[in-house]
Amino acid sequence: MKKIIITGILGQDGANMAEYLLSLYDEFGLEEYDYEIYGMMRRSANPNLKNIEKIKNHPRFNLQFLDLGDSASIDTAVKEIQPDYFINFAANSFVGISWKMPEQVMNVNALGVLRCLEAIRKFKPDCRFYSAGSSEEWGNVDYSPQDIAHPIKPRSPYGASKAAARHLVKVYRESYGLYAVHGILFNHEGTKRGEEFVTRKISKGVARIKNSIDRVIGLGDEIYIEPIELGNLDAKRDWSDSRDFVEGVWLMLNQDTPKDYILASGETHSIREFVEKAFAVAGINGSWHGQGLDEVFVTGQQTLVRINPDFYRPAEVDLLLGDSTPIREELGWEPKISFDKLVESMVLYDIENHA
Repeated sequence: MKKIIITGILGQDGANMAEYLLSLYDEFGLEEYDYEIYGMMRRSANPNLKNIEKIKNHPRFNLQFLDLGDSASIDTAVKEIQPDYFINFAANSFVGISWKMPEQVMNVNALGVLRCLEAIRKFKPDCRFYSAGSSEEWGNVDYSPQDIAHPIKPRSPYGASKAAARHLVKVYRESYGLYAVHGILFNHEGTKRGEEFVTRKISKGVARIKNSIDRVIGLGDEIYIEPIELGNLDAKRDWSDSRDFVEGVWLMLNQDTPKDYILASGETHSIREFVEKAFAVAGINGSWHGQGLDEVFVTGQQTLVRINPDFYRPAEVDLLLGDSTPIREELGWEPKISFDKLVESMVLYDIENHA
């Protein structure tokens, strides 16, 4: 039985990875898929277990405490569990907040990876380690699509922390012969995405508006709609579904020789387009009016989306587009869920679950 530590288990990637691995044995029943999962979360007075609702009672799933800011907790976990795999999805992953708490972001995202690598080096050197990287490492891009050789040019403390983690993984791989990989993941979303992220903010906002409209249809009542407030509508991102990416991560961890790869859809969409498609899924027709900070998305006399300059970043990243050709050709990975299906699944989920 393979023992697998997954940090950040309450986030979308950690939860999706655990679901994916446990589903392999449940579906195929093969000994090679008989995994023991140790989902790690930080100590919290009121943990939100919603993302692991499907698996929290699975006989092969264990929920434990681990903090990337505390080397003792990491050392203890590796020493006692003796994992075959250590998949690190834990991070302060909200780019916008990284300007307000840069030290904490660097401590968790970069030094946290260092603590994991040190624990593996000392107590389980044959453990395979995965570090979750980000397209934000490239920041102010020189060319598109971005490949693995693109210069590292982050434009946020978050991007800098992930770039530092990438270098640390390379150093430990080359210095100590550890099986350590740093996957560079472009934007990926889903129904488990945190509500502070722009895509989930949009899908939940659309659901709120849709459900409010439906409640008063036929009653003749007027309704006030609280608009969704967004920042830079023209920022373009390479969006995929998190469920596709965890399969790619698992492929990276099971190649013969450790090698870093990019996971990306290879197409780009703006936040403006995400808004339009999200409202279309909800059956709400709207159009853009105005310019700059005064631009709004409206239907009839109702404003559905407006600009809030507070949501602009101190240094914007205008375009990110990934080249995932190597992992497609060498490991056979490819995304299965389209951008349109991603938006649809998020909006319909929030309409159903958030009255």
